[in-house]
Amino acid sequence: MGLLLEGPAFLADRSGRDNLRLLASIKGLANEDDCLAALRDVGLDPDDRRPYRKYSLGMKQRLGIAGALFERPSLLLLDEPTNALDADGVEMLKRLVRREQRRGATIVLACHAADILRELSHEVYHIAEGRIDGHEELRQP
Repeated sequence: MGLLLEGPAFLADRSGRDNLRLLASIKGLANEDDCLAALRDVGLDPDDRRPYRKYSLGMKQRLGIAGALFERPSLLLLDEPTNALDADGVEMLKRLVRREQRRGATIVLACHAADILRELSHEVYHIAEGRIDGHEELRQP
């Protein structure tokens, strides 16, 4: 499972590349090439040696997206994935979500941006006060 929670957290003194390497070592499902490709996919420079603590909010979000995707999971849970992303970042996210859909992954998006949900989703569930408050079946994205 790939997971992006609101406000991704990584080791502050490590670079994005080093953080992904560490994650890859836990399950052994991804290698160095997967880490490099994931960083490039989200628009981060794999050779950037800056520690995570010096990343902008948008860069932190991009690294969180890379961390959710780089092992090619069958299930992705993305909580507010557009937070801190600029317009280019939102387009990158849409492209990657579509790629993962084509790959056959099941993707659960929690997002306040209704237009993005409708563009990318087969179904939309509305939640209010912790309960499902409505449901829409949409066309194939």
